[in-house]
Amino acid sequence: TMTEHRPGRAIALKLGAVFLFTVMSAIIKTATETVPAAQAVFFRSFFAFPIIILWLWQQGDLRHGLQPSNLMGHVWRGVFGTTAMGLTFGGLSLLPLPEVTAIGYATPLFTVVFAAIFLGERVRLSAVVVGLVGVLIVLFPRFTVGGDTVSQMATMGALMVLGASIMRGLVQIHVRRLVQTDSTAAIVFFFSLTATVLSFLTLPLGLVLDWGPLVWVAPGLGVCALLIVAGLIGGVAQIMITASYRFGPVSMLAPFDYASMIFATIIGGLVFSEVPTPAILIGAGLV
Repeated sequence: TMTEHRPGRAIALKLGAVFLFTVMSAIIKTATETVPAAQAVFFRSFFAFPIIILWLWQQGDLRHGLQPSNLMGHVWRGVFGTTAMGLTFGGLSLLPLPEVTAIGYATPLFTVVFAAIFLGERVRLSAVVVGLVGVLIVLFPRFTVGGDTVSQMATMGALMVLGASIMRGLVQIHVRRLVQTDSTAAIVFFFSLTATVLSFLTLPLGLVLDWGPLVWVAPGLGVCALLIVAGLIGGVAQIMITASYRFGPVSMLAPFDYASMIFATIIGGLVFSEVPTPAILIGAGLV
């Protein structure tokens, strides 16, 4: 096996990754005011490559690290991960950052349920049920019957982020399986490759279908810079979060996702003047 039990290192890597992903989300939220989510996914994936290649070279793993033992495992991880990213970026364009973060708290709940189902890990079912009630409290204000276009778009955003949470739960299970046989280098590289290819396919698809969320635009220099920085930060965070599962089990690391609420509240307040609603705070607190 290629895993070892080092909980301190696992937790430090996970917390660092959560912080960087929150910063990346804030950057993407700004960029998706201009570009569609699918195009943002491409930039985020493509510009993670330089970081990943540099990291492989530094590890002396450039030649051997990219030999997958479980190719189909990488493909499925890529499909689930790319779908989750696209749905999250779409949600960020429609909802405040703290709300996206709070709904995203369903991810570790789905992760521990999937860990019990697929990996045979032991979990406390009562804690999962309480957590899901918290997520429902966050979601409830968005599920109004009728309403204007703005509230309907917000409901769509909430559903997209919830769907992304289910996908990310499946991603974390696949990563936990992949670290048993494949190097962190291979896992991170093949995800970036799959996400880049899948998101690039939305360019011709958008031209054929002429459907807004898939139609790429020519962004200005400032937005281009933001998207490139998001990709670079995402590459570092990806390496950190993948490495964390090498040193600790999924069920132990899942709760550390909740630190993102602190980061999202601070960044949302400072950058977007967004303040979490009582429903978000109560729901997130329950989780």
